[in-house]
Amino acid sequence: MSRQDLYKDKLQLDYFSESYIKFEEDFYRYSAANTPLTFIIDDILLSMALSHKNYFKLNREKSVDGKEHYFQFKIVMEPDNKNIRMFQYVGQSTNGDSIELNFSSDYI
Repeated sequence: MSRQDLYKDKLQLDYFSESYIKFEEDFYRYSAANTPLTFIIDDILLSMALSHKNYFKLNREKSVDGKEHYFQFKIVMEPDNKNIRMFQYVGQSTNGDSIELNFSSDYI
C-alpha cells in the first residue's frame, strides 16, 4: 500500500467554511498558476501530511509578485473519527514572516 493510499479520504478541508473561502481568495490573489485550486488541493494536503508540515509554500516562480508565499493551516482531529485530519486555514505570509511554521508530527 502506498503512502498516498494510506491517506486517502483522511485529509480534508471544510469547503463551506469561512476558513476555506479565505484560503481560496488568498491563493488566487498570489498564484500565477492557471490550474484551478480544486484540481490541486488533494496534492497540497498530501504533501503537507507526508512532510509533517502545517503549511505549504507557493514558490516565487509561481506567484504573481515574484515572492514566496506560505499558507499555514491548523490541523484538527475530528472528534467523531480520529482518522480524519481537518485542515483549517490560518493565514498567509510572505517569506515565512509573521506566521509560526510548525514541523510537528503530532497530527500524523
